[in-house]
Amino acid sequence: MNRQQIIEVESSLMANLYWKRGVVASKGQGAILWDVNGREYIDCTSNYGVAIVGHCHPKVVEAVKLQAEQLMSCHGGYNNEARSEFLEKINKIAPKELTRTYLSNSGTEAVEFALKLAKKKTEKTEIIAMMNAFHGKSLGALSATWKKKYKEGFGPMVPGYKHAPYGNIEKIRDTITTDTAAIITEPIQGEGGINLPPQDFLQQLRELCDEKNILLIFDEIQTGMGRTGKMFACQHTNVTPDIMCLSKGIASGLPLGATMAKEEIMSSIGIGDHSSTFGGGPIQCAAGAATIDVLINEKLPEKAASNGKYILNKMNEMGRKYKTIREARGLGLMLGVETRFEIINIMNRCQEKNVLTLEAGRNILRLLPPLVITQTQIDKVLTTLNEVFGVEESERFPH
Repeated sequence: MNRQQIIEVESSLMANLYWKRGVVASKGQGAILWDVNGREYIDCTSNYGVAIVGHCHPKVVEAVKLQAEQLMSCHGGYNNEARSEFLEKINKIAPKELTRTYLSNSGTEAVEFALKLAKKKTEKTEIIAMMNAFHGKSLGALSATWKKKYKEGFGPMVPGYKHAPYGNIEKIRDTITTDTAAIITEPIQGEGGINLPPQDFLQQLRELCDEKNILLIFDEIQTGMGRTGKMFACQHTNVTPDIMCLSKGIASGLPLGATMAKEEIMSSIGIGDHSSTFGGGPIQCAAGAATIDVLINEKLPEKAASNGKYILNKMNEMGRKYKTIREARGLGLMLGVETRFEIINIMNRCQEKNVLTLEAGRNILRLLPPLVITQTQIDKVLTTLNEVFGVEESERFPH
């Protein structure tokens, strides 16, 4: 099918749930995405953070091909070599206290299980989440998500969910009751605006949970797998949660989610309490194991840290140059530029110049490039942003 035929088929047959960007993706390699007509883009979205080691990394492709020729599906009721290898590798890179893992198919499912697990362990019913949080769109995860626009028409939400200001430990303390089972937070808020926590906030949160005998859940679905310059964002502060949720980059694009927990917490849930037909399938696990190998062998978290500092410095220079920019922030290759206006024009102009970007709210441009992005590609992205913000500046603030 040609480009127009593909667009027409999806428009007529697919549920209309996605904001279409006008790109008909055909091929990807590293940080480059090609459309069906051969147009080349630098992909600073990595499919919403999924292509963590780049599109179609050869090591991941090889692992998937080999596994597909051996066994494509295997229920959790059977043991499997690919699953065992992945579990060993994820266990080695995770905080050492998180020794048990449940495998699912997505970030939302990883969060859903974490919430069920917290309630089962504590025998309590309340969950405290953060304002501006995003944890998914199924009903449990949606109840923990902040934005009202995602909830309209789908109520009532699951009862027992409260929201407190991200970073305000005293307000969070005031929200806790004797029915509180857990606090869930992203170490860095992604869709909420690339919001970094105040200094010592995660440590204070850990101490508060210990004091009140409630569980701490970290949603590392976007921040995990090297994105912020360490394998997991919690490692920047040496704070270990009781439960950690992973997905997105964990298998380089194949559907895989993981919920990791301390032994004494995971042991509170038993056979038949929760399951997933496709969770931890052999192909997904082979991709996940290969992804971890690439992250370690190519030192991609370290590259994310250094490249992120470079990009952030350059974006801060733009911020001093253009009144359109309010602030640049982020950690590693999880970056945001907050502007004084809606960013739709900026995103469209970047795309016209063959750079794909994301939003994190109406006025925040989000960059989540693959960790393999090259210096040449980074400089091209920065040149493009400089040009686009220059055009935006001239229109918003004409002399």
